[in-house]
Amino acid sequence: MRLRDLPDFFQSTNPEEFMFHYLRSESWDCLKPSALLLNTFDELEQEAIDAIKTKYNYPNDILPVGPLCLMEQKHVPENIANQFNPSFWKQDPRVFEWLHFKEADSVLFVNYGCVTVLTEKQFQELAWGIANSKQPFLWIVRPDVVKDGSATLSEEFLEETKERGFITTWCEQDKVLCHHAIGAFLTHCGWNSMTESVSGGVPVICFPWFAEQTTNCYYSCNTWGIGMEIDTEVNRDQVSSHIVEMMKGEKGNEFRRNAKEWKQKAERDTDVGGSSVNNLDKAIEVLLGHN
Repeated sequence: MRLRDLPDFFQSTNPEEFMFHYLRSESWDCLKPSALLLNTFDELEQEAIDAIKTKYNYPNDILPVGPLCLMEQKHVPENIANQFNPSFWKQDPRVFEWLHFKEADSVLFVNYGCVTVLTEKQFQELAWGIANSKQPFLWIVRPDVVKDGSATLSEEFLEETKERGFITTWCEQDKVLCHHAIGAFLTHCGWNSMTESVSGGVPVICFPWFAEQTTNCYYSCNTWGIGMEIDTEVNRDQVSSHIVEMMKGEKGNEFRRNAKEWKQKAERDTDVGGSSVNNLDKAIEVLLGHN
């Protein structure tokens, strides 16, 4: 791994780096409980799970119980699940009406998460990369996604993309990623987004920014075989070429096949009798054993 593939708080030369020391403390605390529950599934991160057990001689249970988005879809009644919307942003249901008329694997989904931000220059380069690709797209543009300006798209951009683009401020991302029309996901690589993408069988165009996003990007591109990376100094030509390759090229088809294979594995582990469901049962037994 390159230095840039590590979480950004590992890259700091500041000996007082707050997040490094905070997460170091939290990581050690994670080795103390009777069981450790992880939002992942066995096959996706078995190497890392085994490394924790071996390196730290962890005597207790490490229990992958994810992807949690799939566990929720399969095992939580919809009327209950709807009470636990994790976002304060108002979701736009029209996206599904628009996607309904699109062919399978034909739409690029673009969402930069609920926290991560771009510079205005990056935002505009990303926009014109999307436009110049000539591909159908669904783009979630939060009002606060630009940190040093406004998330304003020019009339020229809107005119160029009006026949093939749908732009809104928020949507039910996990359900969008399970829609048959979505062919790729341009993402910041936050862990929720990664697990939802794997659960939907959708390959990723990675544009990581901070925290563990760079590490998730590395694994997507080099271990799981589902992604390609945009340079931090984003330019529209690279964005456009990556989108076209992912949506229409041989590499994109390969990544899509790999992503659908990971989806099958995630589905298997979250079915009744699968490892994630069994691990959740085991976690409940541990809790009951502690009265």
